[in-house]
Amino acid sequence: MELKLKLLNEEGMHARPAGVLVKRVGQFKSKIELISNGKTVNAKSLLSIMSLGLTAQSEFTVKAEGDDADAAIKSIEELVQNKFQV
Repeated sequence: MELKLKLLNEEGMHARPAGVLVKRVGQFKSKIELISNGKTVNAKSLLSIMSLGLTAQSEFTVKAEGDDADAAIKSIEELVQNKFQV
């Protein structure tokens, strides 16, 4: 399953939101990846996420494969929509 999202928080994907994302995706068994500008990274790796260099309003794709892929995508979408406020 794949979903295109836009980064809404003004600071972009710096350490704090990336950390929140890694913690969230760690709850799922599915393989979860982020894709941006032709680069695909493991969404369970903080450094990999940071290497994408996502800034405010950047578009990226979340891809999940596995038993809980749908729930993982929905959870990540909610996190992005809430600007990583948990």
